[in-house]
Amino acid sequence: MSTLVQTPDTEKKSVSVPKPYWNPYLSGIGLGLVLLLSFVIMGRGLGASGAFSSGISYVMEKIAPTHTKANEFYGEYLGDGTKNPLKDWLVFEVLGVFVGGFISGALGGRIKKTIEKGPNVTDKKRLIFAFIGGALMGIGAKLARGCTSGQALTGGSVLNLGSWAFMMCVFAGAYALAYFMRRQWL
Repeated sequence: MSTLVQTPDTEKKSVSVPKPYWNPYLSGIGLGLVLLLSFVIMGRGLGASGAFSSGISYVMEKIAPTHTKANEFYGEYLGDGTKNPLKDWLVFEVLGVFVGGFISGALGGRIKKTIEKGPNVTDKKRLIFAFIGGALMGIGAKLARGCTSGQALTGGSVLNLGSWAFMMCVFAGAYALAYFMRRQWL
């Protein structure tokens, strides 16, 4: 969506204005329907961390096949050697998330190179914090035996007590840490 803007030198310029975000309640209902359809069509829920484990298993098998086949963790993704870990449901789901996110951003006029941050933090510091936060979430996903989407959406939807406890800890940890990180955003 673009709008014509009159500048002081009387030129008219076309400025791209992003479309407003969707209503969060309607988006939540849509996500719930996607989760329901994944159970009905695929027989399993949503998640993401398993796709990365499948990808790592595939790469490790190419680099060190003997070690990978002997390792219990990788063996679970490789099966008896006839299974390609990249042909897993979660790999296609994560690829669909990337493609869908790009399409959504393009339709909403939100694709641009930017770093979201507060005024009191540098780009470099923001990227370091983002990397550390992502690494901690990845480690936490393996320790919790599922990422936040798998634990919260899939586990929570089937009333798994461990998933509910996990999400309560995620929110409690986020609120506790927010106090210390607030200066990065204010």
